[in-house]
Amino acid sequence: MKVLHFFKCYYPDSVGGVEQVICQLAEGGRAHGVTSEVLSLSKRGPFRNQPYAHHITHAAKLDLYLASTGISLSVFKDFRELAAQADVIHYHFPWPFMDIVHFFSDIKKPTVVTYHSDIVKQKNLLQIYKPLMYRFLSNIDHIVATSPNYLKTSSVLSKYKYKTSVIPIGLDSAHYSFNNLQRQDYWRQRLGGKFFLFIGALRYYKGLHILLEAMRGVDLPIVILGAGPIEKELRQQANQLNLHNIHFVGALSNEDKFALLELSYAVVFPSHLRSEAFGISLLEGAMYGKPLISSEIGTGTTYINIHQETGLVVPPSDPITLRNAMLILWQNSELAASYGENAQKRYQKLFTAEQMVEQYSNIYRSLLIEK
Repeated sequence: MKVLHFFKCYYPDSVGGVEQVICQLAEGGRAHGVTSEVLSLSKRGPFRNQPYAHHITHAAKLDLYLASTGISLSVFKDFRELAAQADVIHYHFPWPFMDIVHFFSDIKKPTVVTYHSDIVKQKNLLQIYKPLMYRFLSNIDHIVATSPNYLKTSSVLSKYKYKTSVIPIGLDSAHYSFNNLQRQDYWRQRLGGKFFLFIGALRYYKGLHILLEAMRGVDLPIVILGAGPIEKELRQQANQLNLHNIHFVGALSNEDKFALLELSYAVVFPSHLRSEAFGISLLEGAMYGKPLISSEIGTGTTYINIHQETGLVVPPSDPITLRNAMLILWQNSELAASYGENAQKRYQKLFTAEQMVEQYSNIYRSLLIEK
Protein backbone atom coordinates (compact mmCIF):
# COMPACT_ATOMS: atom_id res chain seq x y z
CA MET A 1 0.00 0.00 0.00
CA LYS A 2 1.34 3.43 -0.95
CA VAL A 3 0.40 6.57 1.01
CA LEU A 4 1.14 10.13 -0.05
CA HIS A 5 1.41 12.64 2.82
CA PHE A 6 0.79 16.27 1.86
CA PHE A 7 1.72 19.24 4.06
CA LYS A 8 3.14 22.73 3.62
CA CYS A 9 6.59 21.91 5.05
CA TYR A 10 8.75 18.97 6.00
CA TYR A 11 12.19 17.88 7.16
CA PRO A 12 14.89 19.01 6.88
CA ASP A 13 13.60 22.49 5.98
CA SER A 14 11.47 22.77 9.10
CA VAL A 15 11.20 20.96 12.40
CA GLY A 16 7.85 20.83 14.17
CA GLY A 17 5.16 18.61 15.59
CA VAL A 18 3.36 17.90 12.31
CA GLU A 19 6.62 17.04 10.58
CA GLN A 20 7.47 14.67 13.41
CA VAL A 21 4.10 12.91 13.12
CA ILE A 22 4.49 12.48 9.36
CA CYS A 23 8.00 11.11 9.80
CA GLN A 24 6.95 8.60 12.45
CA LEU A 25 4.07 7.41 10.26
CA ALA A 26 6.35 7.12 7.22
CA GLU A 27 9.02 5.22 9.11
CA GLY A 28 6.77 3.04 11.22
CA GLY A 29 4.40 2.17 8.41
CA ARG A 30 6.99 -0.02 6.71
CA ALA A 31 6.40 -2.73 9.34
CA HIS A 32 2.71 -2.73 8.35
CA GLY A 33 3.23 -2.92 4.62
CA VAL A 34 2.75 0.81 4.10
CA THR A 35 5.16 2.71 1.86
CA SER A 36 4.98 6.45 2.45
CA GLU A 37 6.07 9.43 0.40
CA VAL A 38 5.85 13.07 1.42
CA LEU A 39 5.09 16.10 -0.74
CA SER A 40 5.69 19.57 0.69
CA LEU A 41 6.79 23.04 -0.36
CA SER A 42 10.38 24.19 -0.06
CA LYS A 43 12.54 27.18 -0.88
CA ARG A 44 15.08 24.55 -2.00
CA GLY A 45 12.57 23.06 -4.41
CA PRO A 46 11.61 21.76 -6.76
CA PHE A 47 12.95 18.24 -6.27
CA ARG A 48 11.68 14.70 -6.56
CA ASN A 49 12.62 11.38 -4.97
CA GLN A 50 14.91 12.71 -2.27
CA PRO A 51 15.41 10.17 0.54
CA TYR A 52 14.87 11.12 4.17
CA ALA A 53 15.59 8.33 6.65
CA HIS A 54 13.87 5.32 5.00
CA HIS A 55 11.21 7.12 2.96
CA ILE A 56 11.02 9.37 -0.09
CA THR A 57 10.27 13.09 -0.11
CA HIS A 58 9.29 15.50 -2.88
CA ALA A 59 8.99 19.27 -2.85
CA ALA A 60 7.48 21.90 -5.07
CA LYS A 61 9.02 25.35 -5.07
CA LEU A 62 7.60 27.64 -2.40
CA ASP A 63 6.56 30.77 -4.30
CA LEU A 64 4.86 32.78 -1.59
CA TYR A 65 4.10 32.67 2.13
CA LEU A 66 0.94 34.56 3.07
CA ALA A 67 -0.75 34.53 6.51
CA SER A 68 1.08 31.34 7.53
CA THR A 69 0.01 29.70 4.27
CA GLY A 70 2.61 28.43 1.83
CA ILE A 71 1.63 28.81 -1.85
CA SER A 72 3.10 27.16 -4.93
CA LEU A 73 1.98 27.14 -8.55
CA SER A 74 4.01 24.10 -9.54
CA VAL A 75 2.61 21.91 -6.73
CA PHE A 76 -0.63 21.34 -8.63
CA LYS A 77 1.20 19.30 -11.28
CA ASP A 78 3.40 17.55 -8.68
CA PHE A 79 0.44 16.61 -6.54
CA ARG A 80 -1.62 15.23 -9.43
CA GLU A 81 1.25 13.06 -10.62
CA LEU A 82 2.17 11.72 -7.19
CA ALA A 83 -1.45 11.21 -6.12
CA ALA A 84 -2.04 9.13 -9.25
CA GLN A 85 0.62 6.68 -8.01
CA ALA A 86 -0.70 6.49 -4.44
CA ASP A 87 -3.40 4.30 -2.94
CA VAL A 88 -4.32 6.73 -0.14
CA ILE A 89 -3.87 10.50 0.20
CA HIS A 90 -3.11 11.66 3.74
CA TYR A 91 -3.58 15.39 4.31
CA HIS A 92 -2.41 17.30 7.39
CA PHE A 93 -4.69 20.16 8.47
CA PRO A 94 -4.63 23.16 8.69
CA TRP A 95 -3.22 24.48 5.42
CA PRO A 96 -5.88 26.33 3.38
CA PHE A 97 -3.92 26.13 0.15
CA MET A 98 -4.01 22.33 0.46
CA ASP A 99 -7.81 22.44 0.17
CA ILE A 100 -7.53 24.28 -3.14
CA VAL A 101 -5.01 21.78 -4.49
CA HIS A 102 -7.31 18.93 -3.46
CA PHE A 103 -10.31 20.24 -5.40
CA PHE A 104 -8.36 21.37 -8.48
CA SER A 105 -6.80 17.89 -8.68
CA ASP A 106 -10.20 16.17 -8.61
CA ILE A 107 -8.96 13.45 -6.27
CA LYS A 108 -10.75 10.10 -6.51
CA LYS A 109 -8.47 8.17 -4.14
CA PRO A 110 -9.33 7.41 -0.48
CA THR A 111 -8.48 10.43 1.66
CA VAL A 112 -7.54 10.91 5.31
CA VAL A 113 -7.02 14.16 7.19
CA THR A 114 -5.13 14.43 10.45
CA TYR A 115 -6.74 17.43 12.11
CA HIS A 116 -3.81 18.85 14.03
CA SER A 117 -5.35 22.14 15.12
CA ASP A 118 -8.16 24.62 14.75
CA ILE A 119 -7.22 27.88 13.08
CA VAL A 120 -6.75 30.17 16.06
CA LYS A 121 -4.64 33.20 15.16
CA GLN A 122 -6.05 34.21 11.75
CA LYS A 123 -9.60 34.83 12.98
CA ASN A 124 -10.55 37.38 10.31
CA LEU A 125 -9.18 35.31 7.45
CA LEU A 126 -10.91 32.26 8.92
CA GLN A 127 -14.29 33.83 8.14
CA ILE A 128 -13.30 34.03 4.47
CA TYR A 129 -11.83 30.52 4.48
CA LYS A 130 -14.72 28.79 6.30
CA PRO A 131 -16.81 27.84 3.24
CA LEU A 132 -13.80 26.18 1.58
CA MET A 133 -12.73 24.55 4.84
CA TYR A 134 -16.12 22.97 5.49
CA ARG A 135 -16.41 21.82 1.88
CA PHE A 136 -12.95 20.24 2.10
CA LEU A 137 -13.60 18.44 5.38
CA SER A 138 -16.97 17.24 4.12
CA ASN A 139 -15.28 15.81 1.03
CA ILE A 140 -12.66 13.86 2.99
CA ASP A 141 -13.36 10.18 3.70
CA HIS A 142 -11.99 10.05 7.25
CA ILE A 143 -10.77 12.58 9.81
CA VAL A 144 -8.41 11.86 12.69
CA ALA A 145 -8.24 13.98 15.84
CA THR A 146 -5.13 13.68 17.99
CA SER A 147 -6.95 13.55 21.32
CA PRO A 148 -10.49 13.05 22.65
CA ASN A 149 -10.10 16.43 24.35
CA TYR A 150 -9.65 18.21 21.04
CA LEU A 151 -12.52 16.35 19.40
CA LYS A 152 -14.78 17.37 22.28
CA THR A 153 -13.81 21.05 22.30
CA SER A 154 -13.40 21.84 18.59
CA SER A 155 -16.49 23.46 17.08
CA VAL A 156 -15.24 22.42 13.64
CA LEU A 157 -14.72 18.75 14.47
CA SER A 158 -18.10 18.57 16.18
CA LYS A 159 -19.69 18.71 12.72
CA TYR A 160 -17.84 15.58 11.60
CA LYS A 161 -17.98 13.25 14.57
CA TYR A 162 -19.63 10.60 12.39
CA LYS A 163 -16.41 10.12 10.44
CA THR A 164 -13.79 11.16 12.98
CA SER A 165 -11.70 8.84 15.10
CA VAL A 166 -9.10 9.63 17.75
CA ILE A 167 -5.51 8.49 17.31
CA PRO A 168 -3.10 10.07 19.79
CA ILE A 169 0.29 11.15 18.54
CA GLY A 170 2.88 8.54 19.44
CA LEU A 171 6.64 8.60 19.94
CA ASP A 172 9.18 5.89 19.23
CA SER A 173 11.62 5.72 22.14
CA ALA A 174 14.13 4.06 19.81
CA HIS A 175 14.60 7.46 18.17
CA TYR A 176 15.72 8.93 21.50
CA SER A 177 18.93 8.37 23.40
CA PHE A 178 19.32 7.65 27.09
CA ASN A 179 22.31 7.69 29.44
CA ASN A 180 24.56 9.95 27.37
CA LEU A 181 26.73 10.66 30.39
CA GLN A 182 29.12 12.97 28.53
CA ARG A 183 26.39 15.40 27.48
CA GLN A 184 24.70 15.13 30.86
CA ASP A 185 27.95 16.03 32.63
CA TYR A 186 28.39 19.01 30.31
CA TRP A 187 24.93 20.38 31.12
CA ARG A 188 25.12 19.51 34.81
CA GLN A 189 28.23 21.67 35.12
CA ARG A 190 26.46 24.55 33.36
CA LEU A 191 23.02 24.30 34.96
CA GLY A 192 23.25 22.27 38.15
CA GLY A 193 21.35 19.11 38.88
CA LYS A 194 17.79 20.32 39.50
CA PHE A 195 15.74 22.47 37.15
CA PHE A 196 12.41 22.77 35.35
CA LEU A 197 12.62 22.26 31.60
CA PHE A 198 10.62 23.84 28.79
CA ILE A 199 11.11 22.62 25.21
CA GLY A 200 9.52 24.27 22.21
CA ALA A 201 9.51 27.12 19.75
CA LEU A 202 9.40 30.51 21.44
CA ARG A 203 6.03 31.61 20.07
CA TYR A 204 3.13 33.72 21.32
CA TYR A 205 0.93 30.78 22.37
CA LYS A 206 3.53 28.96 24.45
CA GLY A 207 2.76 31.01 27.57
CA LEU A 208 6.39 31.68 28.40
CA HIS A 209 5.62 35.23 29.46
CA ILE A 210 3.26 33.69 32.04
CA LEU A 211 6.01 31.34 33.20
CA LEU A 212 8.42 34.23 33.71
CA GLU A 213 5.79 36.25 35.58
CA ALA A 214 5.20 33.20 37.80
CA MET A 215 8.83 33.42 38.91
CA ARG A 216 8.46 36.93 40.28
CA GLY A 217 9.96 36.76 43.76
CA VAL A 218 10.69 33.00 43.52
CA ASP A 219 13.19 32.54 40.68
CA LEU A 220 13.29 28.74 40.49
CA PRO A 221 15.83 27.42 37.95
CA ILE A 222 14.22 27.04 34.53
CA VAL A 223 15.88 25.93 31.31
CA ILE A 224 14.19 27.20 28.13
CA LEU A 225 15.24 25.08 25.15
CA GLY A 226 14.25 26.49 21.80
CA ALA A 227 14.35 29.55 19.58
CA GLY A 228 11.68 31.70 18.05
CA PRO A 229 10.31 35.16 17.28
CA ILE A 230 9.64 36.29 20.85
CA GLU A 231 13.00 35.35 22.39
CA LYS A 232 14.20 38.95 22.62
CA GLU A 233 11.13 40.15 24.50
CA LEU A 234 11.27 37.15 26.84
CA ARG A 235 14.87 37.94 27.70
CA GLN A 236 13.89 41.55 28.34
CA GLN A 237 11.05 40.41 30.59
CA ALA A 238 13.41 38.18 32.58
CA ASN A 239 15.77 41.13 33.07
CA GLN A 240 12.95 43.45 34.12
CA LEU A 241 11.80 40.88 36.70
CA ASN A 242 15.39 40.53 37.92
CA LEU A 243 15.35 36.77 37.34
CA HIS A 244 18.74 35.10 37.52
CA ASN A 245 17.82 31.42 37.18
CA ILE A 246 16.26 31.53 33.70
CA HIS A 247 18.57 29.82 31.22
CA PHE A 248 17.89 30.43 27.53
CA VAL A 249 19.93 27.72 25.83
CA GLY A 250 18.60 28.22 22.31
CA ALA A 251 17.92 25.53 19.74
CA LEU A 252 20.06 22.48 20.45
CA SER A 253 20.94 19.18 18.87
CA ASN A 254 18.80 16.17 19.68
CA GLU A 255 21.58 14.70 21.80
CA ASP A 256 21.62 17.79 23.99
CA LYS A 257 17.83 17.83 24.19
CA PHE A 258 17.80 14.21 25.29
CA ALA A 259 20.46 14.90 27.91
CA LEU A 260 18.46 17.82 29.31
CA LEU A 261 15.31 15.70 29.41
CA GLU A 262 17.13 13.10 31.49
CA LEU A 263 18.67 15.69 33.81
CA SER A 264 15.53 17.76 34.35
CA TYR A 265 13.51 17.62 37.54
CA ALA A 266 10.17 18.28 35.83
CA VAL A 267 8.77 19.51 32.51
CA VAL A 268 6.76 22.72 32.51
CA PHE A 269 4.54 23.50 29.54
CA PRO A 270 2.55 26.73 30.09
CA SER A 271 0.88 27.06 26.65
CA HIS A 272 -2.28 29.09 27.17
CA LEU A 273 -4.00 29.12 23.75
CA ARG A 274 -5.60 26.41 21.61
CA SER A 275 -2.87 26.87 19.01
CA GLU A 276 -1.13 24.30 21.24
CA ALA A 277 -3.18 21.37 20.03
CA PHE A 278 -1.19 18.50 21.53
CA GLY A 279 2.21 19.21 23.04
CA ILE A 280 4.78 16.71 21.79
CA SER A 281 7.52 17.98 24.10
CA LEU A 282 5.15 17.39 27.03
CA LEU A 283 4.82 13.82 25.79
CA GLU A 284 8.61 13.56 25.56
CA GLY A 285 8.77 14.50 29.22
CA ALA A 286 6.32 11.71 30.01
CA MET A 287 8.41 9.24 28.01
CA TYR A 288 11.44 10.19 30.11
CA GLY A 289 9.45 9.72 33.32
CA LYS A 290 9.24 13.37 34.36
CA PRO A 291 6.41 14.99 36.34
CA LEU A 292 4.48 17.43 34.18
CA ILE A 293 2.92 20.85 34.60
CA SER A 294 0.55 22.19 31.94
CA SER A 295 -2.51 24.41 31.48
CA GLU A 296 -6.09 23.36 30.82
CA ILE A 297 -6.84 24.65 27.32
CA GLY A 298 -9.13 21.86 26.14
CA THR A 299 -6.54 20.20 23.92
CA GLY A 300 -4.22 17.21 23.99
CA THR A 301 -2.01 18.67 26.70
CA THR A 302 -4.44 17.47 29.35
CA TYR A 303 -4.85 14.14 27.62
CA ILE A 304 -1.13 13.62 28.16
CA ASN A 305 -1.02 15.21 31.61
CA ILE A 306 -3.70 14.09 34.06
CA HIS A 307 -4.06 16.37 37.09
CA GLN A 308 -2.66 14.85 40.29
CA GLU A 309 -1.77 11.64 38.45
CA THR A 310 1.03 12.47 36.01
CA GLY A 311 1.56 16.02 37.23
CA LEU A 312 -0.39 19.19 37.85
CA VAL A 313 -2.77 21.10 35.60
CA VAL A 314 -3.40 24.81 36.17
CA PRO A 315 -5.74 27.38 34.61
CA PRO A 316 -4.23 29.18 31.58
CA SER A 317 -2.74 32.65 32.01
CA ASP A 318 -2.59 32.26 35.80
CA PRO A 319 1.00 32.89 36.96
CA ILE A 320 0.21 32.59 40.67
CA THR A 321 -1.35 29.13 40.37
CA LEU A 322 1.46 28.09 38.02
CA ARG A 323 4.04 29.24 40.59
CA ASN A 324 2.29 27.32 43.35
CA ALA A 325 2.22 24.15 41.25
CA MET A 326 5.93 24.45 40.56
CA LEU A 327 6.65 24.98 44.24
CA ILE A 328 4.59 21.93 45.19
CA LEU A 329 6.71 19.72 42.96
CA TRP A 330 9.96 21.46 43.88
CA GLN A 331 9.39 20.96 47.58
CA ASN A 332 8.07 17.38 47.39
CA SER A 333 10.47 15.10 45.56
CA GLU A 334 8.52 11.94 46.42
CA LEU A 335 5.34 13.34 44.89
CA ALA A 336 7.27 14.51 41.84
CA ALA A 337 8.84 11.07 41.38
CA SER A 338 5.43 9.41 41.69
CA TYR A 339 3.93 11.69 39.04
CA GLY A 340 6.91 11.02 36.77
CA GLU A 341 6.50 7.27 37.10
CA ASN A 342 2.79 7.55 36.29
CA ALA A 343 3.53 9.77 33.29
CA GLN A 344 5.90 7.18 31.87
CA LYS A 345 3.35 4.41 32.37
CA ARG A 346 0.71 6.50 30.58
CA TYR A 347 3.10 7.07 27.67
CA GLN A 348 3.70 3.34 27.37
CA LYS A 349 -0.02 2.59 27.53
CA LEU A 350 -1.33 5.20 25.07
CA PHE A 351 1.36 7.11 23.21
CA THR A 352 3.85 4.78 21.55
CA ALA A 353 4.52 5.24 17.85
CA GLU A 354 3.70 1.59 17.20
CA GLN A 355 0.14 2.08 18.44
CA MET A 356 -0.29 5.24 16.35
CA VAL A 357 1.07 3.63 13.18
CA GLU A 358 -1.03 0.49 13.59
CA GLN A 359 -4.24 2.47 13.99
CA TYR A 360 -3.54 4.61 10.93
CA SER A 361 -2.65 1.52 8.89
CA ASN A 362 -6.01 0.00 9.85
CA ILE A 363 -7.81 3.14 8.66
CA TYR A 364 -5.94 3.10 5.34
CA ARG A 365 -6.94 -0.52 4.74
CA SER A 366 -10.56 0.01 5.72
CA LEU A 367 -10.84 2.93 3.29
CA LEU A 368 -9.37 0.88 0.47
CA ILE A 369 -11.93 -1.84 1.12
CA GLU A 370 -14.76 0.70 1.14
CA LYS A 371 -13.61 2.27 -2.12
